[in-house]
Amino acid sequence: MSITPDANDELSKPNIARVYDYAIGGYANFAADRAATDALIAVYPDALLGARANRAFLRRAVAVLAREGIAQFLDVGSGLPTVGNVHEVVQGVTPTARVVYVDNDPVAVRYSQQILAEDGVAGVAAIEADLRDPAAILAHPDTRRLLDVSRPVALILAAVLHFIPDDDAALGIVRDLTAALPAGSYLVISHGTYDGAAPETLTQLTRLYAASTHPVGFRSHAQLAPFFDGFEVIAPGIVFAPAWRPDGNPSPFTDEPERSAVLAGVGRKR
Repeated sequence: MSITPDANDELSKPNIARVYDYAIGGYANFAADRAATDALIAVYPDALLGARANRAFLRRAVAVLAREGIAQFLDVGSGLPTVGNVHEVVQGVTPTARVVYVDNDPVAVRYSQQILAEDGVAGVAAIEADLRDPAAILAHPDTRRLLDVSRPVALILAAVLHFIPDDDAALGIVRDLTAALPAGSYLVISHGTYDGAAPETLTQLTRLYAASTHPVGFRSHAQLAPFFDGFEVIAPGIVFAPAWRPDGNPSPFTDEPERSAVLAGVGRKR
């Protein structure tokens, strides 16, 4: 399986979905994305491990929610589903679970749709929509077809909110999306953080992302907490991603989870 670029793809500029795909061991990426990842590693040597720690958190979180009986997942900013797909995890627990992947990168969406079609996956869709337009996400025909918002839904915002640097805008997006969900729904967030990082490293990371298709804004624990207003954050709270319910698998961040530079939390809507 490979993605085929077309004349409209901006392949000369790194794309964050493809950079992340390369970082977590995927294969849907191009030379510009790999070069950007190498530059990122030069500044932040733990970058690949941090990306994989984030992905591992996501897999653990959705597995926990699936075992709690959640059978509907809305994954916004899903990127390229090449390693550790949400639908594979949750349908491994509940075969009838439904998942809607959302991304604003047409290449990521087209590739996701191709994978789902070729694998004959039921109850899963990939749609092109923008995080900054929650109404369009919720009103999309595939969202309405697959997700019954009268029943609990898990909203996933994994490693995506830091691409909305303005705090008010990011909070507004989360509130608009979660307002449509009933009590008992869940909010899953992971987010790049500057907690525990050297200021010069953060400056260089911000500069690197500014040269990509998605500038970035890191947030502290205190800045992330308001995103869970109206939700009861479940144990162990908002923590560094490797420390969120570790499953015993070997991790280079076991003793130093802050090296992941990713905060994570899961909350249940009151």
